Amino acid sequence: MNKTPCFSPAHILLPSEQIPVGQWGCVACDQFTSDRSYWEKAERAKEAADGSPSTLNLILPEVYLEEDDVDARISAIHAAMDDYTRNVLTRAVDGFIYVERTEQSGRVRQGLVGRIDLEAYSYAEGAVPAIRPSEHTVESRIPPRMAVRRGARLETPHIMMLADDPGCTLIEPIGEKKEQLRKVYEGDLMLNGGHIAGWAVEDPALLAQIDSALNALGSQEAFDARYPQAKGGAPLTLAVGDGNHSLATAKACWEELKKTLTPEQAENHPARWCLAEVCNVHSPAIEIEPIHRVLFNVDCGAVLLALIAWSDSHAAGICFGDAKQQSFTLAGPHVANVLSFEHPVAPLTVGTIDAFIEYFMARHIEARVDYVHDEPAVRALCRQGGVAFLMPPFEKSDLFKGIVMGGVLPRKTFSMGHAEEKRYYMECRNILGEE
Repeated sequence: MNKTPCFSPAHILLPSEQIPVGQWGCVACDQFTSDRSYWEKAERAKEAADGSPSTLNLILPEVYLEEDDVDARISAIHAAMDDYTRNVLTRAVDGFIYVERTEQSGRVRQGLVGRIDLEAYSYAEGAVPAIRPSEHTVESRIPPRMAVRRGARLETPHIMMLADDPGCTLIEPIGEKKEQLRKVYEGDLMLNGGHIAGWAVEDPALLAQIDSALNALGSQEAFDARYPQAKGGAPLTLAVGDGNHSLATAKACWEELKKTLTPEQAENHPARWCLAEVCNVHSPAIEIEPIHRVLFNVDCGAVLLALIAWSDSHAAGICFGDAKQQSFTLAGPHVANVLSFEHPVAPLTVGTIDAFIEYFMARHIEARVDYVHDEPAVRALCRQGGVAFLMPPFEKSDLFKGIVMGGVLPRKTFSMGHAEEKRYYMECRNILGEE
């Protein structure tokens, strides 16, 4: 493969201007996985729109992944993609889309939508490409998602990448020139998703500016300056903020497809790339929040006793209160206790808790675990019988250092913002055959 930019302009497809943003955009498929009611409300909103096109028809919410009708759902998704390609996606941007997302707090999150080169990314343990996952990839989660992408004509992204750009060189300068750009969408997103606006970035000078900034961020010089403890190591340009497993799925599908192509075909096949939005981790609008663990089909007292026994066997030194190194809250239907480890078995609290959960679930086959980042949602699940491990705050300044120095973080370590503030599906790209 020839060397190409790890993040580059794309042929981005958009629906007709007559289709309202609130009807078209849909929240990421991996949200509300324990809240079927959210997706039922989304379906009702779609039906109320009297057949208006929606990205909800192009995705499979993960709450339905284990349903008996999943194959029929996937077939309907692929059929909708074919229909939308012909009849709905009537506009295109050849370049990037500069995005402003107004969050519930009123802060504006800036981003650039373009394509990620899957040849510059790997989720293999120990790999150090230019684009790296931020958390451990659970490979068992990939095949069900491959079934949706395999044979799909379109992709629509909820993946958010992060750049370690303290000088604000990549995205912010484009925002300063937005009045000179063609606005391609604006409106309020469905179900309290906030406001979004996007502008086409197609001017060759601006494209060159973005490429130059990206090259500088990914240079050896910049890497050595930012991470002196890892001086001389392989530079890191972008890290996955949201959508680790979606990007891993795109990679797995690409590696599968690549085996059927000639080297010449593989050079330019559209499935080699994946649409994503890049944001600056240093933006005040980027909030890194912990992801909590919730156990179902278990008793809170039994979990606490097992936790104490596990701690004793691993000399982790668990105690009540937050006086020790790693503190967390264990919450059940009727009680919540702050506990901490004196001698944790992992660098982060979430890693120590995950080690216990793995131990516990191996001995309690009836137990199920979910990962929920919104604390009120966690508390609600506890009132319904769940047992939660509420994690301490996660410092976003440590994210890139953690990836560089220690490899990936434990899976589901952090979340970027509230569920409704995740990236909504807006843009599409053809990944089947020639663009």
